[in-house]
Amino acid sequence: MRTDNLIINGYGSSNGGEFHKVQLNGKGTVNGNVECDQFECNGYGAVTGDLKSNSARISGSGKVDGTVHAEMMRIDGKATITQDVKANSLKIAGKGTIGGNVTGEEFKVNGQATIDGNCEVDTFSSEGQFTIGGLLSADEININIHGTCRAKEIGGQTIKVKHRLSAFSRLFKSVFGMQLEAELLEGDNIDIDYAHIRTVRGNNVTVGPNCEIELIEYTGVLTVDKSANVKEIKQV
Repeated sequence: MRTDNLIINGYGSSNGGEFHKVQLNGKGTVNGNVECDQFECNGYGAVTGDLKSNSARISGSGKVDGTVHAEMMRIDGKATITQDVKANSLKIAGKGTIGGNVTGEEFKVNGQATIDGNCEVDTFSSEGQFTIGGLLSADEININIHGTCRAKEIGGQTIKVKHRLSAFSRLFKSVFGMQLEAELLEGDNIDIDYAHIRTVRGNNVTVGPNCEIELIEYTGVLTVDKSANVKEIKQV
């Protein structure tokens, strides 16, 4: 059982290692890999190595120059992870930039997320903005459009994309270009609004308003809103 704590309240640095609790409240740097039960960054913190923790939370500004493995990770401030993130539960309510892939069980985006690689989780939900350089894959995908959301490819069993905004947000939708963008969207049951997709492929497909799609391939039931722009439809 780990009993040692590493707490930096002012300006300082320390070597990595194994700890019960790591807390960076000032401007702190941890040199090397860190393994702990609880990790908190409330100020400006940096880990120049890999981070492994049961619970990791970044409320200030933090950077991990390596990979992150966590049972639960939450970003309320601004965080940069240069390599992969593996977390059973990951929530980004602030701004998170991940240089590698994301894997885990549950991923929630309420802020702004940028992932250079792939994102493969069991459930994915977003009420913010995200950019995924590769594949977004999840059994269940729920996206509430609050800004431009991008992924190269999207795949899942159930994919739901809706556009629900407050009256204040609606005033600025033309400025922010609120929509989902992807080259390929593939799933069993698809229900999408405000999406710009090159190819949609699925079983039961519902295309709502303000969608621009080059090709739809479906095997079951297809419903297309009259305001949607679909160039080609194939039943396979």
